[in-house]
Amino acid sequence: MARRRRAPKREIAPDYKYHSVLVSKFINNLMWGGKKTVAENIFYNAIDIITQRAGSDGIEVFNKAINNVKPVVAVRPRRIGGATYQVPVEVRSERRMSLAVNWLIDASRKRGEYTMKERLCNEIIAASRKEGMAYKKKEDTHRMAEANKAFAHYKW
Repeated sequence: MARRRRAPKREIAPDYKYHSVLVSKFINNLMWGGKKTVAENIFYNAIDIITQRAGSDGIEVFNKAINNVKPVVAVRPRRIGGATYQVPVEVRSERRMSLAVNWLIDASRKRGEYTMKERLCNEIIAASRKEGMAYKKKEDTHRMAEANKAFAHYKW
């Protein structure tokens, strides 16, 4: 953590197709090795496939999937008197968004389909229906926070 001043927040430009900052952040997280055009092609092709399969607008399905995967509470380890407790804390809105994006991308990468656009498409559709690995990760996080509710008074 910086001692002098807080680092300025970088403004992320919205993407050119949907004019959405969320889509731009998603593409930046999807990118590997600086290959942004590859990441853009994967994302936009996945959204096109979603539009064909779901029959509704692909970007709406994507936004619904992100909202379904966003965690409200998480657990943070806190050391008190030699014991480490998992203390449930509320997640900030920016962190909620970044966790949802990262969980969706990680779950997509672990899927078994042949191409990344297929994996991403299927994971987004599953998350919008409250299914899939990314949604399961959110549910597990919430379940762990609920189980450790007794340690909530150790919040700092």
